[in-house]
Amino acid sequence: MRPARFHSWNLTPKEASAIQTTLRDKVEICLLPEKIRLIAGAGIAFDTGSNLVYAVVMVLRFPELTLVERRSTIEKVTFPYIPGLLAFREGPPIVHAFQKLKNIPDVIMFDAHGLAHPRRFGLASHLGVLFDLPSIGVAKKVLVGSFDEMKKEQGNYSHLMEGQEEIGLALQTKDNVNPVYVSIGHRSDLVSSRKLVLACATEYRAPEPIRQAQLMVNSLREGKEIDLNINGEQTTLF
Repeated sequence: MRPARFHSWNLTPKEASAIQTTLRDKVEICLLPEKIRLIAGAGIAFDTGSNLVYAVVMVLRFPELTLVERRSTIEKVTFPYIPGLLAFREGPPIVHAFQKLKNIPDVIMFDAHGLAHPRRFGLASHLGVLFDLPSIGVAKKVLVGSFDEMKKEQGNYSHLMEGQEEIGLALQTKDNVNPVYVSIGHRSDLVSSRKLVLACATEYRAPEPIRQAQLMVNSLREGKEIDLNINGEQTTLF
């Protein structure tokens, strides 16, 4: 799986910010594909004792949410931690994991923001634009904006606003838990994204593509085995 667009990752913070400004005009807002069979989720983890970063991409069959393919990479961090520019720190290993895929997903979910970002170009938008695939940001915390409180009942949502601009949704995927924050990445919209995220959040707060990717990347970082069901067969991965 190859990106549709390329840029250097060897950048200064000023150059990185300029790339965000340039590429955000490439974001397309539209309905998700009518037929979705494969959904990818990306997970990333950092080794606090070194400069290593771990990235995992999981491709799940939809609506069954069974695993089709898993790819990973371990690399050195090359960009400093700067809020608003995390795509340049986390993006390279995730891109390299995606490049190993044999199955091209119909939609990608990222544990990150898309348009709900200070420059309206978070990781979910950035990598969605680079691969030119439908993408959705499903974050655990608010980066910018605010929303009205709502009852913590599954399916409820509240508009995430910055000023008069709607930049995403706070979405209750389960009862009595904190919401997730859904935003447009690329080639997606809030209505169909909200429905897909709910369809993928079967038992937990996070939708399964993201949850499984994060479980796997944490296991990879810790060197643990994990049992997964791939195409109906039980498989142990490391």
